[in-house]
Amino acid sequence: MFNTIYIEEAARDHPRARAILKRLRGRTVIECRHYGELLNRKSQNFRLQKARPALVLAEKRGERVLPAPAGYGIGARRNYYFSHCLNCVYDCRYCFLQGMYRSAHIVLFVNYEDFVGDIKRAAAAAAPGEAVHFFSGYDGDSLALEPLTGFARHFVPALDGIADAWLELRTKSAQTWGLLDMPPSPRCVVAYSFTPDAIAAATEHGVPPIARRLAAIKRLQRHGWRIGLRLDPLIDCADFDARYRGLLETLFEVVDADALHSVSFGPFRMPAGYFERMVQLYPREKIFAAALKKSTGKSGGQSNNMVGYGERREADMRERLRDMLTQYTRPQMLFPCVA
Repeated sequence: MFNTIYIEEAARDHPRARAILKRLRGRTVIECRHYGELLNRKSQNFRLQKARPALVLAEKRGERVLPAPAGYGIGARRNYYFSHCLNCVYDCRYCFLQGMYRSAHIVLFVNYEDFVGDIKRAAAAAAPGEAVHFFSGYDGDSLALEPLTGFARHFVPALDGIADAWLELRTKSAQTWGLLDMPPSPRCVVAYSFTPDAIAAATEHGVPPIARRLAAIKRLQRHGWRIGLRLDPLIDCADFDARYRGLLETLFEVVDADALHSVSFGPFRMPAGYFERMVQLYPREKIFAAALKKSTGKSGGQSNNMVGYGERREADMRERLRDMLTQYTRPQMLFPCVA
């Protein structure tokens, strides 16, 4: 997949980096001082890089485990997210990553052990017996590169050893062999993201089709893994009800609703600066021509200019979808995102 690999000086002797380089033998390898030199460099062509991204092997220093935005979660009071990678192999036109970074290269942080140490410290700050949720897949797909990264194979058993720690693996990948090769974890949720088929076909380039993702869910549920459904971002459209009702019918023909862990959903929304850069990248993208507007929202506890459908329409979309979902699931399983 990757023809060029950049590697930080600090990461070149890490055993995980050496193992990845061994698997990708024959590629061009270039040493760099810090991954930020590549990710934040000006005058890069994101669209060209997206067609053939490089892999950047690095070590994550500083803050690795961060509080999740208010309104983001699936039932716990304490919610954190962490990113073992930055950027995604998929090309979803509504994804905020395209407005966040100047580069489409994929950064993989190889110092997994440091992440686990930070997760242990965050979990230890909770009261005894209090569930603490840790979300992966915020800045890149959790499972799409699993055969290369071994991310789930490391983190799932690691978090199993941390009392009261829960792990969510957010993904659009049909890649399941790593999970099927290990015992299912009672405190791990494999969370699959979906949009209606027509929207997915128009905007989710490179993503496995819904049928393949559902086949992956079926295999995982049979193996005993907890599954979550993530219906976000909700995309407004003239036939919103019909499209999302059709999506739910398709999903619940395969998904065992009784064994489902949770369903979360929330409308398209992102910082205005990211949105403006995405429109510059894809000026003819129909999704950006919708009735989107700037408003003042909150992210990470601070007020920011956001782009979305407006509070009234967003609330209406959430309520419509909630009503549809109650035909298939228990109300306590539903978690609208109101961040």
